[in-house]
Amino acid sequence: MKKDFDRYIKDVLEQHKSFSGIPNHYYTEYGVKRGLRNPDGTGVLAGLTAIGEVHGYVLDEGNKAPIEGTLRYRGISIGDIVENCQKEGRFGYEEVVFLLLFGHLPKKEELEAFSASLAKRRTLPPSFAEDMILKAPSKNIMNKLARSVLALYSYDDDPDNISTEALFRQSLELISRFPTLIAYAYATKRHYFDGKSLVLHNPKPELSIAENFLYMIRPNHKFTETEAKVLDLALMLHAEHGGGNNSAFSIRVLSSSNTDTYSAVAAAIGSLKGPKHGGANQKTLAQMAEMKENLKDWSDEAVYDYLCKIVRKEAGDGSGLIYGIGHAVYTLSDPRAVLLKKCAKELSKEIGPEAEKEFELYAAIERLAPKVFADVKGITAPMPANVDLYSGFIYQMLGIPEELYTPIFAMARIVGWCAHRIEEVLTGGKIIRPAYKSLANRREYTKIDER
Repeated sequence: MKKDFDRYIKDVLEQHKSFSGIPNHYYTEYGVKRGLRNPDGTGVLAGLTAIGEVHGYVLDEGNKAPIEGTLRYRGISIGDIVENCQKEGRFGYEEVVFLLLFGHLPKKEELEAFSASLAKRRTLPPSFAEDMILKAPSKNIMNKLARSVLALYSYDDDPDNISTEALFRQSLELISRFPTLIAYAYATKRHYFDGKSLVLHNPKPELSIAENFLYMIRPNHKFTETEAKVLDLALMLHAEHGGGNNSAFSIRVLSSSNTDTYSAVAAAIGSLKGPKHGGANQKTLAQMAEMKENLKDWSDEAVYDYLCKIVRKEAGDGSGLIYGIGHAVYTLSDPRAVLLKKCAKELSKEIGPEAEKEFELYAAIERLAPKVFADVKGITAPMPANVDLYSGFIYQMLGIPEELYTPIFAMARIVGWCAHRIEEVLTGGKIIRPAYKSLANRREYTKIDER
């Protein structure tokens, strides 16, 4: 009987392979905005937020007019935040966390007290590491992170409470614990799947979030101030990106149902895990690795020719995409990429000639990609570098393992997720419930002996 059913399943799967899906003309006919995008590529307005502002174009008489991109946290330019923190020679991510959660910049004494409060919350509940991480290792750290967050529900005395006080308490605990969860998941993965020694470092309260993470992921717990400041910059730039990005929208959808914080955050982690979202920097690095392997001449002419092959699907992964190029909102520039490019250039000079040469390859791709798309595809719209072009390269120069790139994104973005969850619960009011048009033909039920 089982063999007969297995054969039946196989036949059904073959039928599905030949299924062509829903014809495109139906989407036009019913006015469906696929991906919640308008026909001109702008996003469907699905909500309001006072947290982050992503500004990449203006509408001029109904048409998108390209502009230099800006990113604001609670109305303040991320460029100004970064510039002032770097001028003062201090770590900035903790200030960004305060700003996004509470809506204003902290005074010096407020920031010191807040940073100390976060540091006190870094340790995991008793036996959590042993019972929830070490006993259930995963090859994928994002998977382990999501499972760990769900498990924290059981360690919360009042996990379903969605009062303002509970939301802030849970948010602060998750923001503080994310680096520890990720570092321990990584150490466990190295031990059980890579055959390395198991080394777990307890978080140190006197270190910044960026310093503490580097301290925990390295067996010898050594890092330089430059490395920590570069990681701090990456955390600041990845902390928030408006309510419309996939993971922020995911947490708002779940939060609109009044579910618990742990379920909502786990859903956002699952969204960010996708290669079209947080996993894009790894796609960029994979494409770069293939390019370096096959392209010995890094002149502009050779790089241009190879990029043309990628767009024509003759090279790369067959997608026709140049990863790290283009963005759904930004047109002329992605402000995060601008800041990371400057950082990558400075860091490559510090590391040496080989790193400098590789930086020039990344810069050439950014410079040549718009011409490639125009020549091969006839696409003349602006095609800026996005944050993923340089972020993976920077992590690579810091010696951070590739499997940590997307988890670092999550470690930064947890504050944006929490801010959006709080805002949705307090101001959303309605469960998010868009409509789907059914195309199924209506039929009468057939009795089982008549089928």
